[in-house]
Amino acid sequence: MILIVDMNWKKDSLAFNEFVQSIVNIVKPLEDCTVKHYMELRISELEMFSKIILSGNALKDSQVFEHIDKFSWIKTLNCPILGVDTGMQIISLVFGIPLMSCRQIGITEVQTVKDNPLFEGTFNVYTLHNYSVSPSETFDVMAQTGKCIQAIKHKQKNIYGVLFHPEVRNSHVLEQFVVFKKM
Repeated sequence: MILIVDMNWKKDSLAFNEFVQSIVNIVKPLEDCTVKHYMELRISELEMFSKIILSGNALKDSQVFEHIDKFSWIKTLNCPILGVDTGMQIISLVFGIPLMSCRQIGITEVQTVKDNPLFEGTFNVYTLHNYSVSPSETFDVMAQTGKCIQAIKHKQKNIYGVLFHPEVRNSHVLEQFVVFKKM
């Protein structure tokens, strides 16, 4: 079973349908999934999930950044994790990697710069963010625009992040994460 983490400012917020339900709609036909708000997460329950997806949230929703401690499990859990938008930013912050200003809204062309199991080539994505992640020794950059890093992968763990929104455009990225057996 896959866990989808709702990263919105509160459970059942208006943004749930846009940022979480759309991920559920892509994942559920491929594998059973459940949704929990990040404030409801219990570390003891996380090991029962085969994979975890951290959703994005609205541009002005920054409350989750005040609760980075709720995500310390990302460093130690041994299942594949995919962070979308805010999820990617949280992953970066958990590993002590700062965010950098990078505002992009709308359709943007992304270039793959490192082979990975989620996507390849140059393709158009939907972006909606104020920040990207900084380059680091911990993560490989998998894709970028001329403006900022768009996708990362931890060098030793199956932890991925995409800054763009595959639940809006490029659902194959989520599908590949769900079906790929050995990452």
